[in-house]
Amino acid sequence: MFIRKIGIDLGTANTLVFVPGKGIVVNEPSVVAVSLIENNVLAVGNQAKEMLGRTPDTIVASRPLRDGVIADYRITEAMLRYFINKVSGKVRFFRPEVMLSIPAGITSTERRAVIDAAIKAGAKSAYVVKEPLLAAIGAGIAVHNPQGNMIIDIGGGTSEIAVISLGGVVAAHSARVGGNKFDQAISDYIKRKFGLIIGEQTAEEIKNSIGSALALAKEEYMEIRGRDLMGGLPKVVRISSNEVTEAIQDELREVINAIKKVFQETPPELAADIIDKGMVLSGGGALLRNLDQLITKTIGVPCYVADDPLFCVIKGIGKALENLEMYKRTIMLSK
Repeated sequence: MFIRKIGIDLGTANTLVFVPGKGIVVNEPSVVAVSLIENNVLAVGNQAKEMLGRTPDTIVASRPLRDGVIADYRITEAMLRYFINKVSGKVRFFRPEVMLSIPAGITSTERRAVIDAAIKAGAKSAYVVKEPLLAAIGAGIAVHNPQGNMIIDIGGGTSEIAVISLGGVVAAHSARVGGNKFDQAISDYIKRKFGLIIGEQTAEEIKNSIGSALALAKEEYMEIRGRDLMGGLPKVVRISSNEVTEAIQDELREVINAIKKVFQETPPELAADIIDKGMVLSGGGALLRNLDQLITKTIGVPCYVADDPLFCVIKGIGKALENLEMYKRTIMLSK
């Protein structure tokens, strides 16, 4: 196979792969199923996600990335190898160059771990680029202009807030709160209020179906099934959209505080630009109903959801890969 460049958005919830000339070729959950007896990888992506919460003692299905960084190095490497092989084939004439997205608040050790994992998984060299910068490029923001642009990228594990000007990040904050924390908060709330234990996938379904960042005037309801905390038997309860809003208040507050923190560090000239142009919301978390309205109301600056918010980072990787020379200045090259 003659694929020389691959872009990977290595997310806590989903991994997306971009190949120049072909576009987005893979969009699968960042989940790996491992056999404890043979100590080998059984499934990756969609197949592994179906196993979450349904495995016997001998199999563990887990997410190797937590809060946007590698929590399990060996399994992350196996997952990267699976995605690289899926795109370029196991038999290949060239080892591809790989570009990966990383959180803005990542440490140098965590960054090194991502690069090493990519190279061990079959990459010739690995570029790592800060997620907010990629999200801004993918959202169609002219990042090289001498004007301030604020991007709020809410992923599965982290919320990346950054002010970008002249192709670089001027001020940024990475909050370890995202879609997964919203799901966990919903799960904990239902356990507290109804004495019902639900799985990770059920919590995500509730958030996507009736979740809202602001209380709705006309409430929506959903029936959920789980296990009774006291009796241990199956139980069905009815939950309203406003209860879901109440459940995720603390997490939403963390996102708002992170935005305020970045504004406090932003030079006044750039802050004036952002007030004029507004903030751009991207990532899977941007799909939470009324989140843009909540941010506009709390911060007092207009907030808009980007087109295709889920794909902003991978689209940014695609543009950066196709114009590598132009973006070299804002990209760190390693090995």
